[in-house]
Amino acid sequence: MKVAILGGDGYLGWATAMHLSLAGHDVTVCDNFLRRRLNAQFGSQPLFPVPDLAERAHVWRQRTKRCIAVTVGDLTDWDFTRSFIEECAPDAIIHYAELPSAPFSMANQRSSALTLHNNLGVTHNVIHAVHEVCPDAHIVKLGTMGEYGTPNIDIEEGWIEVQHKGRHERFLYPRQGGSLYHTTKIMDTDMLWFYVRAWKLRVTDLMQGPVYGMITAESSTEPALMPHFSYDAVFGTVINRFIVQAVAGIPLTVFGRGTQRRGFLNLEDTLQCVRLVMETPPPPGELRICNQFVEVFSVLDLAERVAQAAGERGLTVKIDHLDNPRMEAETHYYNPTHTTLRELGLQPHCLSTEVLTQMIDIVWSQRSHIDTSHILPTIRW
Repeated sequence: MKVAILGGDGYLGWATAMHLSLAGHDVTVCDNFLRRRLNAQFGSQPLFPVPDLAERAHVWRQRTKRCIAVTVGDLTDWDFTRSFIEECAPDAIIHYAELPSAPFSMANQRSSALTLHNNLGVTHNVIHAVHEVCPDAHIVKLGTMGEYGTPNIDIEEGWIEVQHKGRHERFLYPRQGGSLYHTTKIMDTDMLWFYVRAWKLRVTDLMQGPVYGMITAESSTEPALMPHFSYDAVFGTVINRFIVQAVAGIPLTVFGRGTQRRGFLNLEDTLQCVRLVMETPPPPGELRICNQFVEVFSVLDLAERVAQAAGERGLTVKIDHLDNPRMEAETHYYNPTHTTLRELGLQPHCLSTEVLTQMIDIVWSQRSHIDTSHILPTIRW
């Protein structure tokens, strides 16, 4: 298949590009390097030095004899987006080109405005480009389990059946994001659902939980192919951040009581999920929603697991409970459904001590790159 990956320079985007390229797909990646500029703005850098996208593609071609085409441009620009999609003529579009940080979206007016402009603007442009130049293309958009919030009922897979006063209807599951970032993802879903109905688009919306990990089968430990691994308080996900804190000798920062529960998955499982849905597209006029996670943990569960794994490597790790900087329920019901991806063939990688110690070993080898000044949270809402 001809595949366009939007946001192809990022943590998930580059790993997906390599995975699909090695699987035989014709891959083009597009990015405007906004994430790199924001990292510089906040003074935070990824754990591994990340070569520019063209250099990564060059190393990939030398290593595999396969080509990942690179286009640099701003997908909030309509003329660029239309010409890029027209030139690629993709069968599938993997849409990662959104700012992926709840804290960033809540930092101040400028960061919230940028989050709105970027996330909704890119999605809107992609929808119109598909409609105008490749209406049969399958849009695979990365959503977030955070769209649902923590309701006091089971979380269904995107849709809910409602009986009301003797009548019945199927609706998008009610959603209540905990940040502006999550709210833009909700608005993405609503916008896609409108255009699916209006223009008979084919769309898969992946409600993904927080991702952890740094090694995939495609990158192995080749430095130039490693992902954009963030561990700071703005862009780092919780398990990745805890691993770096353990190696750096910083107590693991558990927000509040640590009883907040979420669904998590390994980076390798993200790649599986994206490939599975891409290779089995829904029919025109369908918005397919998949809850994309493997296991549910509380934040305190994760901290204790990381501390135990660090102990296996001779590291003594403390756990600190900080005043929660986020507006979120700490004690809540959480029972999300996740069956579609398993039915499509997902073979999960579970969070084991072996997985955590492997991550600790890799971070230990890069410990001289750790900047401890950006790990503690400074953004509150």
